[in-house]
Amino acid sequence: MTPVPVASGDDTALRRRVLRRIASRPTVKGALLVLAVLVAFALLAPFVAPQNPYDLTALNVMDNRLPPGEKGMAGFTFWLGSDAQGRDMLSAILYGLRTSLLVGLAATAGALVVGVTVGLTAAQFGGRVDATLMRVVDFILGFPAILVALVLLASIGRGVEKVILAIVVVQWANYARLMRAAALVERRKEYIEAAVNQGLPTAYIMRAHLLPNSIGSVLVVATVSIAGAITLEATLSFLGVGVPVTQPSLGLLIANGFEFLLSGEYWIPLFPGLALLALILSINVVGERLRRSFDAHRH
Repeated sequence: MTPVPVASGDDTALRRRVLRRIASRPTVKGALLVLAVLVAFALLAPFVAPQNPYDLTALNVMDNRLPPGEKGMAGFTFWLGSDAQGRDMLSAILYGLRTSLLVGLAATAGALVVGVTVGLTAAQFGGRVDATLMRVVDFILGFPAILVALVLLASIGRGVEKVILAIVVVQWANYARLMRAAALVERRKEYIEAAVNQGLPTAYIMRAHLLPNSIGSVLVVATVSIAGAITLEATLSFLGVGVPVTQPSLGLLIANGFEFLLSGEYWIPLFPGLALLALILSINVVGERLRRSFDAHRH
């Protein structure tokens, strides 16, 4: 059997050029550093946090609403202050970062798998299959994401896994549309036509040829979408339908401290808000530069 031609272009060289271009930008270097620090602190939270903020036996009611830098009854300094329950804000933020990153990464991965599968199937089979799947995509995209997530969580309840499911439901359609567009371009190329003419199984063509040569731009968009998923989780938790109070989340910490913003205890909502802002901005800067660099080298 005659070998099937491979896609034109050196994808490995393309990825290397993109990464070099990204690493050469001072702004991106700063964003990568901030992101690396936040991820490291989130992963090491059980070891570096002064307190487990969700262990009731570790809390002291006498330590409530202490200002930043104050030493409490617990025997350590509350460098970012404490909240109304006496929780160390630094510890709560570190644990909150873990939840926010978990939701963002898991939801983006789930939405990516569903969207890529749907988009690839629509591009490969076309006809009624394509029309039906794209009508479903249009239906999902016709509603605001926050509204769909709110209705879904109001029906199934609160919880980290339920928030992830809700975000997957509202995000997968974006990846499906992008994947379909990229796969349609690849579908018309000679190496795909050669594979079809040789009678190779459709599943093999999709997995071995169409998918790896179409997914690059979708993965770049997914990088930016991680920040969107984190923002959506924070919004849902702030509105009281996301992560339950027994689990840390940056959005929930901001919501819990919002009522104290005008009463002088500014640090309770401020520091979680700054941590969330730094996380989202660093991901957006890296993701956006990755997208621009990929597009520039692709064209």
